[in-house]
Amino acid sequence: MKFEIETQMQFPVARLRLAQGETALIQRGSMIYRSTGVELNARLNASGRGLGKLARAAARSAVSSESAFITELVCQAAQGEVAIAPAYPGNIMQLDVGTNQYRLNDSAFLAMEQTVAYTMERQSVGRALFGGQGGFFVMTTSGQGAMLVNAFGSITEVALNGADGFVVDNRHVVAWDRDLDYRIELQSGFWGSIGTGEGVVNIFRGTGKVLVQSLNLETFAAAMVPFLPLQR
Repeated sequence: MKFEIETQMQFPVARLRLAQGETALIQRGSMIYRSTGVELNARLNASGRGLGKLARAAARSAVSSESAFITELVCQAAQGEVAIAPAYPGNIMQLDVGTNQYRLNDSAFLAMEQTVAYTMERQSVGRALFGGQGGFFVMTTSGQGAMLVNAFGSITEVALNGADGFVVDNRHVVAWDRDLDYRIELQSGFWGSIGTGEGVVNIFRGTGKVLVQSLNLETFAAAMVPFLPLQR
């Protein structure tokens, strides 16, 4: 799969180019347009077969914002093109999966080559109770190839070199290196979090990178409430 992220516009679009026989996977509902030589198929968003695959797909959907289905692109012509975009305004970034594997926040996944996959990895009870990354599970990549992730707002990449503690608001985390140690907790205790408005944070330690988004949907939605008409 070859792709181009169109950045000469306010809200970027990713154009995927496939050769005959090539396949790719994209987030359900993310397609803008496609050439007629590209076929779209709905696939259960899980590994395995039969009822076990269906159960895993349903469980994934239940514990995260990910759909139980994922869209498979199959190029039947000599070449094909598909344009995709995130569900909300923001940036798109490429992750090179292989030597480095990643953990992803809910809704960060946009597209990936057929040779890349992600699974739902169980989190500790403490992380699950506080975290926004899928509750008791977090998305973890495997395989080798290109993956596209998206964010609400701009994406900043922060490189950590043996950091003893790097703190990021939980709602601003997009993805991070799997080798980084992390924990999730209240920023300043219960009352301190209410007073500062910061709430839950992720604390990372080790060497690797963290992708951070400039905006978060919760704060944006709360800011819009006073301007919404009352429902009667």
